[in-house]
Amino acid sequence: MIIVKVQDLVKRYPSFELKRITFGLESGRITGFIGRNGSGKTTTIKSMLNLVHSDSGMISFFDEPLAGHESDIKKRIGYSTGTVSWYPRKKIRDIVDIVKRFYDTWDEAAYRKYLNLFSIDEMKTPLELSEGMKVKLNLLLALSHRSEVLILDEPTSGLDPFSRNELLGIFSELRNEGVAVFFSTHIISDIEKCADDIVYISEGRIIAAMPKADFIGHFSEAGESLEDTMLRMEGGAFHA
Repeated sequence: MIIVKVQDLVKRYPSFELKRITFGLESGRITGFIGRNGSGKTTTIKSMLNLVHSDSGMISFFDEPLAGHESDIKKRIGYSTGTVSWYPRKKIRDIVDIVKRFYDTWDEAAYRKYLNLFSIDEMKTPLELSEGMKVKLNLLLALSHRSEVLILDEPTSGLDPFSRNELLGIFSELRNEGVAVFFSTHIISDIEKCADDIVYISEGRIIAAMPKADFIGHFSEAGESLEDTMLRMEGGAFHA
């Protein structure tokens, strides 16, 4: 069942434009959002969260438009658009006490589970964390209120290979629980490991939005890895 719809999304900047972006996300599936730096991934994600205002188009969650229902929708989704940058000198325990007041679905057991899994010390401040641990902290907050949709911008960036693999395993667990997971990445091996679907954006337009198997069948040549396919496509040697 499609629970997130992005339809004809347009966002214009002086030197860049999202060109009628359209795709959907299904419950219980992992969607990898791929494209080179500057292709429009972050702008798309921030538009989906109303962190930047689109010029036109429609974004809906759970059959409700984001416009007019943003507060209720954001209680049902988890999102991370970078590392923690607020309250850098507050203890993590105190940050969590503030954040969980905004969610009547806050799950303390889930919070404790991921706190231990990510080996995060509640008595530290974000300022004391490595970049990789800051990513984990942001994910911890996103995962702790029983989100039905998880939207993440480069969540594996800055993580070591073991931690990345651990996180992809968590995505698979969430998929089995019916959560829709949408994450952008430039690490194509992460897509190969766990994604069910691929949304591929290039120069502000969607080239493909389809199951991973269909993407490979349509675009990959014999013997190519998914990364090889992406490199060839970005080099211009394809016809969409």
